[in-house]
Amino acid sequence: MSRRVVLLVCLVVTSTLGIPFGAPFVAPSEATMMATAPSQSPEIVAVYPNPVANEDAGEFVVVSFPRPTNLSTWSLSDGGETATLPSVTISGTVAFSTAPNRTENLTEFRTFPLRNISLANAGETVTLRKRMSDDSTDESSPGNDSVVDSATYTDAPESELWRPYSSSWVPLGATDRPIARTNASTARVFVLPDSPAVPIETLQSAENRILLAGYSFASERVADELVSAANRGVTVRLVVDDAPVGGITRQQAITLDRLIDRGIQVEVIGGDRARYAFHHPKYAVADDRGIVLTENWKPSGVGGHASRGWGAVVRGEPARELAEIYHDDTSWHDTVSWSQFRKGKSFTPDPPANKSYPTQFEPKEVPVESVTVLTAPDNAEEGVISLLQSANRSIAVQQMAISEPKQPFVQATLAAARRGVEVRVLLSSTWYVEDDNGKIVDWLNERAEKEGLPLEAKLAEPRGYEKIHAKGVIVDERHVVVGSLNWNNHSARENREVALVLHGKQAGTYYTNVFDADWGETDDRFPIGLGVVTAVGLAGAVWLAKREVTFA
Repeated sequence: MSRRVVLLVCLVVTSTLGIPFGAPFVAPSEATMMATAPSQSPEIVAVYPNPVANEDAGEFVVVSFPRPTNLSTWSLSDGGETATLPSVTISGTVAFSTAPNRTENLTEFRTFPLRNISLANAGETVTLRKRMSDDSTDESSPGNDSVVDSATYTDAPESELWRPYSSSWVPLGATDRPIARTNASTARVFVLPDSPAVPIETLQSAENRILLAGYSFASERVADELVSAANRGVTVRLVVDDAPVGGITRQQAITLDRLIDRGIQVEVIGGDRARYAFHHPKYAVADDRGIVLTENWKPSGVGGHASRGWGAVVRGEPARELAEIYHDDTSWHDTVSWSQFRKGKSFTPDPPANKSYPTQFEPKEVPVESVTVLTAPDNAEEGVISLLQSANRSIAVQQMAISEPKQPFVQATLAAARRGVEVRVLLSSTWYVEDDNGKIVDWLNERAEKEGLPLEAKLAEPRGYEKIHAKGVIVDERHVVVGSLNWNNHSARENREVALVLHGKQAGTYYTNVFDADWGETDDRFPIGLGVVTAVGLAGAVWLAKREVTFA
């Protein structure tokens, strides 16, 4: 089954943070992912019917036994065959497999052998039974057994896990990270193309390790810094997507080859066992610093030669969260070394980006109250929607593109405007998204005029940059989303994405000033729908003031 569904052209040495290299893989959230509501009865909590293997070797069923029990009094059936479980007393969550040696590499749970069962890819009902009498020893005759639980699935996707409690398929090994609101006192905020030195300076600060995650990587300048870091004894690791839209470029291949030649660990993520449609984040961890960007690691992005992008450098807890994400994403079976991956591959040409732009906005160190780390597909959608629902006064959205009016972020923003929140939406006008973005702009403005809403949308008229590639949101001028999350369902639900939410007035002011400049108007910002704001009145203002930012 192909993992690629393109909706938009989108276009660790133990260190101070304590994540060791080479640690044995344990899917960090698998137990959480399979967790069910508290129950005193055994339950089937997951079924894995369609492995990436010949004859589906390694398929398994995961069962939770809340209390100690002898498994020999239990059986599993697939509708046609029934198998008695091994004679061992256990409690907890365990897996049963017809190929336990293979399954042990696919799940963190203790694995026991299972005879006779064969799970159909087209669909099956798996039944857990308890033997009511020891008189019967005929495994094929469940007549004396009591059905305790069952799980029914249809059309099993390759390498995905069926979770009965949520009736959903998830890629095997996918994480289920919660929203992480972390302590932080300051953040270094910056934008591109204005401040391409900030990513370089962040990497230059590393003394122990650098973890760099990207969608693509073709920046010779950043590569120079990674080589310099490796030469001074820093452990450097890098991971990129195996199949970005348009293919891997010749410049990226040359750059990654150079890193490999200098002893730097370079991996690509994807393939048949891919957990995510695209590995799309843009971040790095340098010791106790973390940098998160909206821009790719290439000249047009971090090089400052084309795109309007946002970035932030944070320290301490947020960086530890980023390091954990990196470890999660490079410790599964969907990563391979660049050297192995590139064999026999051809690469695409990449027009150079070499324009230069003046610095309008200098980077700035600002205090923050806290920093929230969001990841997709784990929690970013709920996090962003919760933030938009918490807006009291204003929302500013700067995006490369918006997929459709029904997209949940768009609907949450429209709902905010309907309760009197002033909304501005600024989208890219570059050629490959201009028509679709224009339709979104027209639709939003029509809604605003028809309903009298304090909402305005427009296409950008670039000044000081070539095109918008930012994926930024500012709420109430004090909560700022910075990261790789695009405003489409594929990004939020299928991709690995990483974003920060900076909480603090000065951070909000900084990015608002950038947004205002890119918007091109600082006065009379909302010619549409002023009546709604007036109609809110004092009672509405008091009600709005009571709203607080929360993360569902």
